[in-house]
Amino acid sequence: MKIKIRYFASLRDIVEQSEEWLTVPDNAYIADVRTLLLERYPRLQPIMDRSVNAVNHSYVPAETELHDGDEVVFIPPTGGGC
Repeated sequence: MKIKIRYFASLRDIVEQSEEWLTVPDNAYIADVRTLLLERYPRLQPIMDRSVNAVNHSYVPAETELHDGDEVVFIPPTGGGC
């Protein structure tokens, strides 16, 4: 199945693109996608360790099963504020 990955902030800087389509096995989970991305882009490791997961605009745990056409986002930590 195909899923869309969107990259923001430091993740986008490392992978040098804002989005990509990935082909993953049926019954893949967020945790599987994390593993795949870390194999492709090892420099993501420190950021991915602290990022939260979202699928189709909703926060989800790593044990969430994906479906064809899902949009997956890993949201890196942000800083700033008062």
